Amino acid sequence: MPAYLDHAATTDVLPAVVERVADQMRVLGNASSLHTTGRAARRVVEESREQVAAALGARPSEVVFTSGGTEADNLAVAGTFRQRRSDDPARTRLLVSTVEHHAVLDCVEHLVAREGASVTWLEVDRDGRLDPQTVRAAIEQRPDDVALVSAMWANNEVGTVQPVEQIAAVAREYDVPFHTDAVQAIGQVPVDFAASGADLLALTGHKLGGPLGVGVLLARRDVRVEPLTFGGGQERQMRSGTLDTPAIAGLAVAVDHAVTHLDEHSAHLASLRDKLIHGAVGAGFGITVSGPHEVGDVRHRLPGNAHLRVPDCEGDSLLYLLDAAGVECSTGSACQAGVPQPSHVLLAMGVSEDDARGALRLSLGRTSTDADVEAFLQALPAAVERAQRAHRAGRGADR
Repeated sequence: MPAYLDHAATTDVLPAVVERVADQMRVLGNASSLHTTGRAARRVVEESREQVAAALGARPSEVVFTSGGTEADNLAVAGTFRQRRSDDPARTRLLVSTVEHHAVLDCVEHLVAREGASVTWLEVDRDGRLDPQTVRAAIEQRPDDVALVSAMWANNEVGTVQPVEQIAAVAREYDVPFHTDAVQAIGQVPVDFAASGADLLALTGHKLGGPLGVGVLLARRDVRVEPLTFGGGQERQMRSGTLDTPAIAGLAVAVDHAVTHLDEHSAHLASLRDKLIHGAVGAGFGITVSGPHEVGDVRHRLPGNAHLRVPDCEGDSLLYLLDAAGVECSTGSACQAGVPQPSHVLLAMGVSEDDARGALRLSLGRTSTDADVEAFLQALPAAVERAQRAHRAGRGADR
């Protein structure tokens, strides 16, 4: 079996989730039907909604089921923009951090290109952290035209955890909705929707041991969001479509498990992460770490994230060489895999293009072990040496 170090892309489905989904798939019923079978399916959906809400500090009425994190982010960003512009035509400016996932970035770029939006990009520091005062300054430029502030809870590439509560507090001062992508945060750091002050929060199942193809947008009861899909009016009229009752039931199990086991899971991941970082940096290749990286830190960096930059080589070459040696990792977001350009996250953090090209993201999960970390550290030297030779040869051919 390979050493799987790409849990940020997707992680193992919990056995209890598999059982819950399988059990529910054997049961007939559309949760929108009014007869006995339909009401039974609806009961499963509503009990799952209550379970998700209780685990994440939300009200059941604030849980909107989606097909995953991308749809949840799109619904939050595009839906809020369109609703705010409809209510007040002056509300066309989006304030968005420069290190967002493409589910947010590409949605914003679409709104700018096609729907008359403008965007103020919120710059981060060298650790990828967004200063709440940067948000304040951006709002105060033109406070009457802001439609939405969006900043992710934890970065999917470098693992930096944002000061969400402080950012939300600034947005609330100016009566501006605040959206946060918490896809990577759930199950690794404490997430309490009510306490955070966020108005909209996106999460997905497959990052925390749940099924693929199901997620949630947490939306405060007073937030108005224009739907992206139309039909039966399910999910507070925000998201029409037949509800996937088995997947929703499985998601609820996964969210509850992630929150219940957060402390032990976080400690387990941080221990492995620190061992991996220490070994890689000490290997003698000039490897550096992106983002905050104090030993034992589970507040400012995701405990399961190790983001390394290896000098004088291409990350893709390292990835394939490590894969051949039985170690699976990534160079960044799986949604951008195969795109031959440096990470926008690293460039936003002030990393040069050359340094950014040698990036590796190693992410740990529930099933990760010391043996996985050892396998990576043993495979790393040979992979780096070959990748650097190939890089030098390529540079020579270009001259």
